[in-house]
Amino acid sequence: LGVIGSAWREGRLAKVYADETRPRLQGAKLTTWECVQENIPVTLISDNMAAHCMKQGLIHAVVVGADRIAANGDTANKIGTYSLAIVAKAHNIPFFVAAPLSTIDFKISDGSQIPIEERDAVEIYQVGETRICPEGVEFYNPAFDVTPAELIAGIMTEYGTVAPGELQRFSN
Repeated sequence: LGVIGSAWREGRLAKVYADETRPRLQGAKLTTWECVQENIPVTLISDNMAAHCMKQGLIHAVVVGADRIAANGDTANKIGTYSLAIVAKAHNIPFFVAAPLSTIDFKISDGSQIPIEERDAVEIYQVGETRICPEGVEFYNPAFDVTPAELIAGIMTEYGTVAPGELQRFSN
């Protein structure tokens, strides 16, 4: 959340809209907590609300993290990140990835080579102790998705913001 904190302190940010980030709710639990700790105004929204908020003009830029970045800039992050990038593009809203250079794996040429972990189905069929769907339903629960580099306006690193196509200059 360093990038968000810096933008807030520099007066370039009025408010954060944080997706809840299902199924593990990292946005609801972690992002909102970090914003509150830094006195950054934050509004929690459900993952499905991002497009509506963009259409209403509430969102002016999107900043996400990254679990792994391929040499070409394709970025793996929490499931739903790719959808968020597509919606941002549809609304002409810049989509940024904030990650240290150590997140870039220069041995992987593109996102098709990033393995995607599948998580336990219980994360999506149960809330607390309550099952929320009938027996007999099949489940698909990938932990991450890959956002293509062409949807990413820039990757915010400890050395500044870099276009995905310029990452190779850091490969040494």
